[in-house]
Amino acid sequence: SDGMRVEFPLRLGRGGNDRKHWRDALKQKTSEKEATSWALVGEVAPSIPCAITITRISPSNGMDSDNLSGACKYVRDSVAKWLGIDDNREDQVSYIYAQERGDRWHVRIESGPMP
Repeated sequence: SDGMRVEFPLRLGRGGNDRKHWRDALKQKTSEKEATSWALVGEVAPSIPCAITITRISPSNGMDSDNLSGACKYVRDSVAKWLGIDDNREDQVSYIYAQERGDRWHVRIESGPMP
């Protein structure tokens, strides 16, 4: 079943623009990974190869593409772990990053066919 879609409350960091003390950065990383892992519990993993779209939903203005991919890093790490693959296997999973404006901070993860 390809076409998994899950959305959950999570305020992502600001990618390369985050300037946090290492302890705060670790807390952010841990909470992003845990929130993502919990959101994927019970979801049916798509067949590989596939595309995974990670969408940052926020009430703020968007960010540029390199910071967006950095902000999604820990979500991507958790998705790869859930899929049971290394997150650098570009031949198996294509990651797409998107953002949209919303009234609350959320993350949406969707799967689809490899482009």
